[in-house]
Amino acid sequence: MPHNFHWQGKPLAAVLLAIFAALLAVTASAHGVSGTDAAFLERSSGINLPGFTYLGAKHMVTGYDHLLYLTGVIFFLRHLRDVALYVTLFALGHSITLLTGVLAGLQLNAYIVDAVIGLSIVYKAFENLGGFRACFGVQPNPKGAVFLFGLVHGFGLATKLQDLALSDEGLVANMIAFNVGVEIGQLLALVFLLTFFNIWRSTPGFAKHAYGFNVLLMFAGFALFGYQTMGFFYE
Repeated sequence: MPHNFHWQGKPLAAVLLAIFAALLAVTASAHGVSGTDAAFLERSSGINLPGFTYLGAKHMVTGYDHLLYLTGVIFFLRHLRDVALYVTLFALGHSITLLTGVLAGLQLNAYIVDAVIGLSIVYKAFENLGGFRACFGVQPNPKGAVFLFGLVHGFGLATKLQDLALSDEGLVANMIAFNVGVEIGQLLALVFLLTFFNIWRSTPGFAKHAYGFNVLLMFAGFALFGYQTMGFFYE
């Protein structure tokens, strides 16, 4: 949804540089499933619903790329019914590809998927800035875009699990539990994000700084895209 802004904040270049450096530090250590969690998943044999649910929630809560995209999605959503609609579309998309990717063995290169996830953040921030209407005279369907990018994000989750030697015993039930955990983690993250944005919107500075925030969000998406693209070529 397009908006007009006026940025009157501190020098943006210094802020962008700090965000870029911090983001690269995070991406360098956050690609894939952590060693302890990976070992647990690979040791699991048979149905382990609590363990997979917990790890699904943990992966979403610590999934900086998914959280950045959701931040852009809900940034201007003031009504709970709108938040529920967009989040449901996103959840439906990533549930489809998460389960299909793991259970059907549909594999894509993890770096390419994560690079597209980075572009999804760029897309949403650009949309929030009104860029499509201003630059191209069109406004893509935001609901359709959220669903399509949900499919991409689901593949991102699937590629992390496909790197592991998961047991076939109880795999379907465990993957459903993992997906349920992802939705729980997403809900917990949304509670925090919505609380933050509702408080921020009640302050006089929200309209003034909203432009800068989405510029930073777009920059973060480009940083993720660049990092994953380099990983694809230099792995």
